Amino acid sequence: MGERQSSPIPNPILEVRDLHVSFDTPDGEVEAVSGLDFELRHGETLAIVGESGSGKSQTALAIMGLLAQNGSAKGSAIFGGQDLMQLSQDELNEVRGREISMIFQDPMTSLNPYLTIEKQMVEVVMHHQRLRKEEARAHAVEMLRAVRIADPEERIRDYPHQYSGGMRQRVLIAMGLLCEPQLLIADEPTTALDVTVQAQITHLIAELREKTSMSIIIITHDLAVVADIADCIIVMYAGQMVECGSARDVFYHPQHPYTQGLLKSVPRLDRVDDDALQAIPGNPPNPVSVPKGCRFRDRCAYAMDVCRDEPPLRTAEGGRASRCVLEIDREDNPP
Repeated sequence: MGERQSSPIPNPILEVRDLHVSFDTPDGEVEAVSGLDFELRHGETLAIVGESGSGKSQTALAIMGLLAQNGSAKGSAIFGGQDLMQLSQDELNEVRGREISMIFQDPMTSLNPYLTIEKQMVEVVMHHQRLRKEEARAHAVEMLRAVRIADPEERIRDYPHQYSGGMRQRVLIAMGLLCEPQLLIADEPTTALDVTVQAQITHLIAELREKTSMSIIIITHDLAVVADIADCIIVMYAGQMVECGSARDVFYHPQHPYTQGLLKSVPRLDRVDDDALQAIPGNPPNPVSVPKGCRFRDRCAYAMDVCRDEPPLRTAEGGRASRCVLEIDREDNPP
């Protein structure tokens, strides 16, 4: 008998290449994202992690064509056989909401306080799916039920201020799923929520992915948020990818000193009493004057003279990558 052939690797649903995002400011041009490359496959959850100002949110906004007026983007983002970066606003409007949905980090500013939840949800469905009002309302109620809003037939008539923060975030998730998108982008979906509600929201996102098989990009500054739901993780620092790999590799075998620092600052139940959290010293560089060479150099305990040169992005099998001249010893430096 002949050898059994392996199944071909499916094409990515989203392929981002050489993404650059910059902004014109009174102090000069600021590059928020510098040459980012990544792929996202069908049914996969990708987490983009980093401190504020690392470029993670601007990456998503550039892909969606939602940058501020002083922002510009270069590169490509291939989705469904077309480059999102080359589409007009009218063409992007057809993609946004129907094929790609985005959940923003502040539900109170994302929802219109003057309109009921019903009005805001039903209009989306009627516009993108061309349903009658009665059908659109029934679909909206089912989506609220799917994200576990109690008594959705009644609560859909309420205004945003009548919901708690966690419930407003659930409403945004429901709105993002109304048109059954292929890709859901969640930008800091658990910000300003207590840890119990955070766990509920991340569990809900994971549960919905299993039911719908959609792809997800989740953006966060907190590695703990994505520990149980991410398949792959990109760690960004000062506009660059500094590490990439499977969630297991990044959590258990971090290669970049910045990733190590993020993991050591995450509270863990298995820490001994004298194993205190370790903050990363210093601050991220000023984006107006990013230092040459390794951008993490001034905060890194391993910094050497060679780090004054731009470090290469070392790549390995399985999408593993690290932008560091060192390979951190796996046994001596557990997360």
